[in-house]
Amino acid sequence: MKTNAIMPLLASLKLKGMAASLERIFCEAEKNAAATPDVLAALLDEELRYRQERSLFYRLNKARIPWDLSLATFPFEQQPAIAKHQIMNLADAAFVERGENIVFIGNTGTGKSGLATGLLRQAILAGHRGLFYNAQDLLDDVYASMADRSTSAFIKRLTRIDLLVIDELGYLNLTQEQMNAFFKLMADRYLKNRATIITTNLDYTKWYDLFASKDMVDALLDRLQHRCITIRIDGPSLRTPISDKPNRRKNKK
Repeated sequence: MKTNAIMPLLASLKLKGMAASLERIFCEAEKNAAATPDVLAALLDEELRYRQERSLFYRLNKARIPWDLSLATFPFEQQPAIAKHQIMNLADAAFVERGENIVFIGNTGTGKSGLATGLLRQAILAGHRGLFYNAQDLLDDVYASMADRSTSAFIKRLTRIDLLVIDELGYLNLTQEQMNAFFKLMADRYLKNRATIITTNLDYTKWYDLFASKDMVDALLDRLQHRCITIRIDGPSLRTPISDKPNRRKNKK
């Protein structure tokens, strides 16, 4: 079958998936004497697949995930403090649709960021829009937005994200304006039923030291914990060489 007349039309209509597979599908149709509806369905399937792949690539790129980490490669066997089944139950990203938050609390190196990144990637694969932010970078961008008075627009943009990951919320140098903007962001995401993942080495009682305003922290935790899964990781650092970790095997009698 000749495609010379069809290719320019596909190009004009920006049907790149169909254009890329046209020759192959036509050859297979001619060989197998396929019916016209079957040929059309095959072309539309290729276009849909192409657009889904492009959408996934775009969303992964926009998420700004800093590491190539996934739940499939996470070393669960090295971190006995993590219940693998609990994490994998979250991998379908249904918590995003429910607007539930996840807070990972644990010492440095225990796998908090890896799990948060893995869940973010799963959410994007499920069709959601996500964004990764280091906590200090987020608050620095908030501070920068104050210079051109774009803080409101910045918060609105982050509020629209289906899943926001805020990594390494710890002892930071914060101005009152930064704290106000952070509380505004979290309050708006709560009202819009948006999911947020926070990783931190501070248990909730220490957040009062971080933000210094009891009333504001009370309001923040009230919203954050309303729909929240808290996962505490009291285990060894994954960065410690295996040979240096204590032997957890019980002595056989």
